[in-house]
Amino acid sequence: MSSVNCPGCGEPLDTRSRNVTCGHCQGRFRITALCPDCAEPLERLKACGAVDYFCNHCNSLISKSRVAFSASPE
Repeated sequence: MSSVNCPGCGEPLDTRSRNVTCGHCQGRFRITALCPDCAEPLERLKACGAVDYFCNHCNSLISKSRVAFSASPE
């Protein structure tokens, strides 16, 4: 899984939840999973403890190791 850094201070953010607060600068951000092929937002699928991502634009399942994350202010 790719890491994403805080746009304000550059510290790493936790990508496991959609809304995060930076522990360093206290900035609040929304984490968005993006398709590595088309850069469209991905749908997060959770089942039996596993997390997968689906791209509605490409109509394909995306491995969590290929997902690109972005952080935007709330």
